[in-house]
This record gives sequence, structure tokens and C-alpha cells, in this order.
Amino acid sequence: MPHPAPGTLLFGIYPGSATGDDTGGLAAGKPDDPERIDALLDRLQGPEGRPFLVRAYLQFTDRTELGAPHPTATPPDAARHAVRGRRLDLVAQYQSAVGDVDGYCAFVRELVAQYGPVTETLQITEEPNVAGNPTLDGHYPRVREALIRGVSAAKAAARELGHHHLRVGFNTTPLFGPSAVFPAELVSEGGELFVADLDYIGLDFFPDVFRPVPADELAATVEGLLCHHRDTALTPAGLGHLPLVVTEHGWPTGPDRTPERQAEVVDTVVGTMAAHAEALGLAGYTHFALRDAGSGNPGLFHRFGITTDDYTPKPAFAVLQALIAEHSGA
Repeated sequence: MPHPAPGTLLFGIYPGSATGDDTGGLAAGKPDDPERIDALLDRLQGPEGRPFLVRAYLQFTDRTELGAPHPTATPPDAARHAVRGRRLDLVAQYQSAVGDVDGYCAFVRELVAQYGPVTETLQITEEPNVAGNPTLDGHYPRVREALIRGVSAAKAAARELGHHHLRVGFNTTPLFGPSAVFPAELVSEGGELFVADLDYIGLDFFPDVFRPVPADELAATVEGLLCHHRDTALTPAGLGHLPLVVTEHGWPTGPDRTPERQAEVVDTVVGTMAAHAEALGLAGYTHFALRDAGSGNPGLFHRFGITTDDYTPKPAFAVLQALIAEHSGA
């Protein structure tokens, strides 16, 4: 899969329905339907062969068995969706309560061997800067060491196996105040080898979800946040040359949160990214998520989908479909 041309975006989506919440729990509903997922992915992707990523998550825990296949946790059997030119965007989560970094690095190498042929991007850890929530990797001991060593383990395995297309990176949430030094601290600890093995930086951000943003200020807020992340967090750390990818973005519907407003938010966020893609080195956008975990549940984390839990498209589905056609560059 070719890298996106300057000013264009590589699009993707998380096609599962289960989501972690802010208490360490899991928002889940009826099982995913692989055939309906494929049909909707075909519609979003458009022409066969247009670059498009399918985001999937796997977890390394103290119960993970090395030397055996590692199934994706969500969505199940994600590799089945890597067809028609689609490829995987794998997230290798580190959730070892005993800090088993050696085991995690072995896990990462096995992921490259198992999924390398159908994987475009491999994200090492998930939100390692966020502590206090056991669904996120920053909760676990030695997470920074796991991130640094995991990146180099993945790149070494990719080189050894000839998967030269495989890009390796890590992500964070927005970094403000004292937390803005998180990337610099990683670079200080990992050194030149760590920087050389990185191919991209990911950002999970959800403007107007957890902190309200007036509708007429959303575009400026998105632009400002992306500029801040590159200029304040990445460039001082020596990572300003790397492409920045929005690895998770979404806006849930629900009580007082209309499907029409969801569509407007998706249009504004992606449109703002596309307008500034070349200037800010933005390379990709992955939406979270395709389907609601439970459309009848009023909880915030149950309704992130651009379809309901029976796969009926919300207005945001058609909006994202049009944005992909306009800004994918293929």
C-alpha cells in the first residue's frame, strides 16, 4: 500500500463495537457480524484497491501464551477484513501487571510474523501516557520500557522477514502542561535507535466529547490542538519530522447528542485535517467506531458508532464516505 501523497490522508476505521470506558470497564453489546462489517467497509473504502485501514486490538497480558497464534481481541478475526486492498492497523497493547517487557517484545515479534503480510501499521502500546485506567497501557508497570523496546523489536522483525512495508509507531492522547514532555522523555531514554525505528506518531483525540466545544469554535480547536501537539510535544522531542496520524477520533450520539451533530463533527474534524494536512504533516485519520456497542444504552461509550448496533447507518456514515472519496488521494 503506498504512503499517502502530501496533502492527502490514509483513512481507516475500527470496525468492532466493544469499547473501553473511563472506569476501566468495557462497553459491549451483541456480537459483531463479519459479513455486515465487510459490506460496510466496502462502501466506505469505495473502489477496490483504494488504500484503507482496518484497526484491530490485541492484548499482551500475564496470561498470554507465546509461541501460539494471537487472535485479535476486537474485532475477532480482523485479518478476514483485509481484502480488496484493505490492510490492518494493529494495536499491540501492553497490559502486564508484573512488567514483563521481555515477554511483550516476544509477543510483538510474533505479531509481525503472524500478521505482517496483511498489516500496514503496527502501533506499540495504546495510550501509554494515561495512568489510572486498566483498559489503557499507561496503567501498567514499565510501560515506557515496553514501548521503546517494542518499537525496535517490531522493526527488527519486519526487516528480518522482509516486511519492508510495515510501519511502526506509538500513540498518545493530547499532551498539555507538564505531560507535553512525554515524547521527549521517551527519546531521552530510547536514544537514536528508538527514533530511527519510528515511522509515525499517533494521536487519539475526541474534541467536544469529554469537554464541550461550541460548534462555531470546533474547527479552530482542532487546528489548534494539532498544531500544539506537533509544535509543543513532538518537535522539541526530535520527532517533528514524523507523520502525525489521528489513530482514534469519534463523537458519540445519545441523549442530547444528535446523529446530525455527529455528522457535522466528523465533517468539521476531517475537513480541518485535510485543509492542514500538508502544513502539519498529517498522514492519516482512523474513525472510532463503525458500530454502536449498544444503541439502546444511554452511556457515553455505547454509541460511538457511525451505524447503530444493527448496522443501520447514521448520517455520519455517508459524510465519512464522501470525505474518504474526496481526501484519500486515490
